[in-house]
Order: sequence, then structure tokens, then C-alpha cells
Amino acid sequence: MSQTVDRALSILPLLAQGPADLGQVAERLGVHKSTALRLLRTLHEHGLVYRQEDQRYRLGARLFALAQEAVENLDVREIAHPHLVALNDRCGHTVHLAVYEEQEVLYIDKVESRYPVRMYSRIGKPVAITVAAVAKLLLADLPEPERRVIAEKLDYPLYTPRSTPNAAAFLQELAVVREQGWATDLGGHEESINCVGAPIRGADGRVVAAMSMSAPNVVVTAEELLTLLPLVRRTAETISREYSGTTRPKKV
Repeated sequence: MSQTVDRALSILPLLAQGPADLGQVAERLGVHKSTALRLLRTLHEHGLVYRQEDQRYRLGARLFALAQEAVENLDVREIAHPHLVALNDRCGHTVHLAVYEEQEVLYIDKVESRYPVRMYSRIGKPVAITVAAVAKLLLADLPEPERRVIAEKLDYPLYTPRSTPNAAAFLQELAVVREQGWATDLGGHEESINCVGAPIRGADGRVVAAMSMSAPNVVVTAEELLTLLPLVRRTAETISREYSGTTRPKKV
């Protein structure tokens, strides 16, 4: 990276802390005021900084517009997929990625188990929202009033004796999931299937998607699957960092 570009980019985190005048910018960069002014003018021409009436500079509206546009165009599935495949290669179990849209939790990616016993889940299909680990993770991140409204509108089918029976129990479980940062479905949808999941977060810390690993009892017990939870959480954290742009891509 050229020295000029490096200096220009160094101005942005400075102004993110609040407006600064020409002297402050020059001092922070360690350059003459004329150099700082030239850099600020260039950034101003592109809308990345704005000069106020008091002659101090602040971040420009164009910068926020670009950031918002970038966030809206991020494809969490594209970013997550290689990490889901790597996790599947390592453990062999089914891996899912899901999002919350239009009052439903939908699978948007799936990597099949290497074992003969397969799950019937499909990409694009809604999950069993009151029991699925990914659903708990996505709903737990919502504000408490919104969680309550959703919980009270849901039906609570008893798929198995371990299914969530009612809104009160569901809200209590969501509170636990929100606090601990991970979720399980241990025979809540199908008695023979267990699942552990973790959230994927954006730059603002909000949950943008959830991933899970599932396996039938004939392959691994619930206890054995739970030992893989740290690996699932690390994978979710890696995807979160890449999605939010806080680090370079890392392999699982």
C-alpha cells in the first residue's frame, strides 16, 4: 500500500472518534498541514469526509452509505459455505445454516452427513421453529418484547416427549440460549436426532444467521455430539469474523 493511501485511510478511524481540525489530523499523521489538507480534500471530494462550518472535519455521509450497501450485499451463505464443508469433512455429520425471514426460520445451506443415515431437511424449507437449535439462536437474539409476541403466536406441536410444550417454556429456553450463546435440540423434533448450534454475528453483534451440527443416535450419542459443541462454536466465530470483516478468512 502506498504511503499516500495509507495516510488517507488513517484519517478515517481518527474521525470516527469525533470531528477533528486540520492541525489535529496533521499531528496524528505526523505530516505537515499542507499534506494533511491535500488528503482531506481528496477524501472530501469523494464524500468520505465532510468539513463543518467550524472548519473541523467529520466522516462523510457517503462513507456510511457505502458501509450500508456493503452490508446489504453480503451473502452469509457464500462466506459460510467453505467453513461448513470443512466442519463436515472433519466430523462427518450434517451441518446446516439458517436465517430468520418473514416470521420463519429457513435453511439456506446444508452439507450432508457422510454416514448412511440422512436427515430429511431441505434448503429453503422452514424448520420446526419451537424446537430447532438454529431457530432458538435466531429468535433469542430478538428484543424481549418481540420474542414474547412471537412466542405467544406460535403453535407448540409435541413432536416428541422432549418438544417445547408452550410459550412460557419457549421464552425461558430462549433466555437461556441468549445468555449462554449456544443452543441444542436433543430429541425435540425427532427422538433419534440430536443437534447443537451456534450463532453467526455481524459487525454490530447481532445474529445474522445460525449454524448447527446434527447426528442420529445410531451414529453418535447426544453426549458425544455435545463434545463437538466447542468446534461448532469456533466455526461460527470464524464465519462471524469473516462476515463482519474483522479478520482475514481462516480455515477451521
